[in-house]
Amino acid sequence: MARNVAAAIEHVTVCQRQSYCLRFAAPKLRERIKSMSTLLPPEHAKAIAAFDQVQRTRLVFGNGSAANAGELIAELGLKRILLVTDPGLIRAGHVAKLCAVLETAGLEVVLFDSVIENPTTECVERCRRIAEESKVDSFLGLGGGSSMDTAKGANFLLTNGGRMQDYWGVGKAQKEMLPLIVIPTTAGTGSECQSFALISDAETHQKMACGDPKAAARIAILDPELTLSQPRNVTACTGIDAIAHAVETAVTNKKNELSWMFSKEAFGLLMPHFPTVLNHPDDLNARGSMLLGAAMAGCAIEASMLGAAHSTANPLTAHYDIVHGQAVGMMMPHVVRFNAEDCEAREAYAELAVIGKLIQSRTGDEPTEHLAKRLIQLLEMADMPVMLKASGVEESMLPTLAVEAAEQWTANFNPRVAGQAEMETIYRAAF
Repeated sequence: MARNVAAAIEHVTVCQRQSYCLRFAAPKLRERIKSMSTLLPPEHAKAIAAFDQVQRTRLVFGNGSAANAGELIAELGLKRILLVTDPGLIRAGHVAKLCAVLETAGLEVVLFDSVIENPTTECVERCRRIAEESKVDSFLGLGGGSSMDTAKGANFLLTNGGRMQDYWGVGKAQKEMLPLIVIPTTAGTGSECQSFALISDAETHQKMACGDPKAAARIAILDPELTLSQPRNVTACTGIDAIAHAVETAVTNKKNELSWMFSKEAFGLLMPHFPTVLNHPDDLNARGSMLLGAAMAGCAIEASMLGAAHSTANPLTAHYDIVHGQAVGMMMPHVVRFNAEDCEAREAYAELAVIGKLIQSRTGDEPTEHLAKRLIQLLEMADMPVMLKASGVEESMLPTLAVEAAEQWTANFNPRVAGQAEMETIYRAAF
């Protein structure tokens, strides 16, 4: 899986590596790229260089880069595309602007604008029906992880048939899928760099990770300007989710050299800029850092998966409708403390603490505790509850939540064994 992770990268507003940019750009875009070229912040240039390690998705980064979507997609020879998005982006005006860009490039756009948060099998099936009836030749996911995952899920069903339950796991699609283009408007899930769709069973509420290399996006366009319209609570929840991805992927039992590189780069971009995007939401440099960091954390997930923080978060969302980013944010500090009993995990946490400038060196107070406390502070910065009790969780439900958490797929990748008993211990620490 790691060999297929992400992205030969192209940055269309950029910079010091302009010759690289021009070599990969479409001919029609070359002059535009020259005229738009500006000095890329060093931290962004360093992050972009990391994407050169892997090749699968064509990644385009830069302010205003969504304006080039039509020409980039037309290069693939596509004619009729299903734009998968949510009502909020209709209201924000992003959909109308993107449709105009696509239509100017000669593309016919079919719209599915009924994406819901935490998409279900029913939502995906509705999207599939629209795609089939409209005879589209491609999908475009515009929005957060829910839009991108809905587009991926509908692509599974349209091209391979069956139900989403048939694709729970890895590599179960037998046929090729239609080209997928993604444009994230949040900096959180990193779905743009993953071959997985996270879909909830409408009946059982079980979250199913359905992955296949064929489901990965052909083009991912990262435009920081699109993230400016996020409400503060969305910025907070998605940012915390992205940071949790960087922390969890750093210690899983599938961790490898590639995933570790992405985890570190992601954490270094995300942690320092989280307070900035909350307090100065129009800061495009910080927005760009969060968007790149979330994408890199997505690459890390693809290469090494997640762990107990996401396993314990999912039942909280299913039973109490706690937004995923808040749920994983409440659980992450306690999972860090739990996993710190493992020597390798403790070392990785210490290195993250140094990278995030939470400590000057690994000497002195326990670095893991600095990390755990900082993760709690993220919730406080965002004016979110820190403990489960304050979020309406009942103590009597903890055993039930623990059973469900232990059954989550991501529990298999935690560095320490996390069965029902261990999960309940973690929940009680967070209660």
